[in-house]
Amino acid sequence: MAQTPRLPQDADSLLKLAARSMFDLYAQTVQGMMVVDREHRIVWISEGYKRFLPALGFEAESEFVGHRVEEVVPNTLMAQVIETGQPIMVDLLTNKAGTFLVSRVPLRDEAGEVIGALGMVLMDHPESTMQPLMGKFSRLQRELETTQRQLAAEQTRNRRSKYTIAGYIGASPAALEVKRQARRVAGTESTVLLLGETGTGKELLAHAIHAASARAARPFVGVNIAAVPDTLLEAEFFGVAPGAYTGAERKGRDGKFKLADGGTLFLDEIGDMPLALQAKLLRALQEQEVEPLGSNQVIKIDVRVIAATSRDLGAMVTQGLFRADLYYRLNVLPIRLPALRERLTDLEALAESLLDDIARRSGLAHKTLSTEALDRLGQHAWPGNIRELRNALEQAALMTDEMRLDAQHLEGALQRMPADAAGLPVLPAAPVVRAMPAPALAPAAAGAAPPLIKPLPQAIAELEGRAIREALAATGGNKLAAARLLGIARATLYEKLPLAERGD
Repeated sequence: MAQTPRLPQDADSLLKLAARSMFDLYAQTVQGMMVVDREHRIVWISEGYKRFLPALGFEAESEFVGHRVEEVVPNTLMAQVIETGQPIMVDLLTNKAGTFLVSRVPLRDEAGEVIGALGMVLMDHPESTMQPLMGKFSRLQRELETTQRQLAAEQTRNRRSKYTIAGYIGASPAALEVKRQARRVAGTESTVLLLGETGTGKELLAHAIHAASARAARPFVGVNIAAVPDTLLEAEFFGVAPGAYTGAERKGRDGKFKLADGGTLFLDEIGDMPLALQAKLLRALQEQEVEPLGSNQVIKIDVRVIAATSRDLGAMVTQGLFRADLYYRLNVLPIRLPALRERLTDLEALAESLLDDIARRSGLAHKTLSTEALDRLGQHAWPGNIRELRNALEQAALMTDEMRLDAQHLEGALQRMPADAAGLPVLPAAPVVRAMPAPALAPAAAGAAPPLIKPLPQAIAELEGRAIREALAATGGNKLAAARLLGIARATLYEKLPLAERGD
């Protein structure tokens, strides 16, 4: 009588026997198997796997075994399993030998260290038997690719320019000159520097130049340097490599230069850029390449830069607050935007356009201005320029039900404006100049000398200069205290200092 084989009693021996039994079972039932060592070299293949060798370009087992798996099996992920120690239980592998349903598991020693990997071909050419699943997979893959393309297109649309040169309202000589210069520089690739007080429309003009350029179909990316903390500016401009620092995004983040690749990068308030970052910006402009934070990789870019500032960069260079080399790199095509008080003949057209936009955004009916209201607007000094004009019109339009705005409707808004504090006192009553025939002037009385009327810009400049001199005298020459006394930014004070130095 035959005796039953004695089974091992200890757990380790039982596990080893089970592993051997499962290995033999898989070798007999699956389409093919291979074992790869820690260095990715193939050390063994099953009898079933040998039938795939001709399709992979090998005639004998000796030509295949001993090579690194990624060199002889296209698209394999065996190396990934070894490096990560994570199995890939079910996957589709497609290469010149066909499409296969495969499984890959890491092999570990007694200490738990990965010493290789086991790969199994579960099914050869699964398309026929797994057609529904394969079809679903293909459909999901197509939908994913379509969604990714749509998202990319949406991001590009969101970064298109919002305004055109026609959107810069005005027919005064100063406004027409700005539009002429904008059209001219739009046809070039050189850097543009927009100069002007706050609220004069520098961002609008940057959009317009991009829209009229050959880069119009590419992204327009803007960044307000004054609104970004100094510690984050480098990452904002040049991007962050994956895991560059604690808390950094795992996938990294593209900077504004990379996002604007092929298009235009608008650097607003460039005068507020820290000195430490100016050298890196200069290199990016000159070399057209950036290096993300925490990375050694240099990325080539193709970006046209439009910079803007309300500060006197030339004076800042003299004071050591701005790099001279960067200033010359930015100041290639300068365009100065006039203040609103320098083009009061555009006031009526600007007010009409702003009221139309206010009505559209608020959902209310479009309101108009009376002649007296226009005259009252013409008396204001507008230190905040068009932005301040919009604020006054919006307050007046939303705080009354009247369809026609009179001077009394504007009075409250204008009184709250810091015109007097800014060293720009309310001007003597004078009607807004409108495009209409001038009335005939009465002849001067016999023997009486005609009154000396100064041009309005000259009169305003003299008033500004006098106010600045008085403020500096009151504060003992302290420019920061003088700016606060006048109710203006220190940058604006520096810009207007030449007016004070001229004297009356």
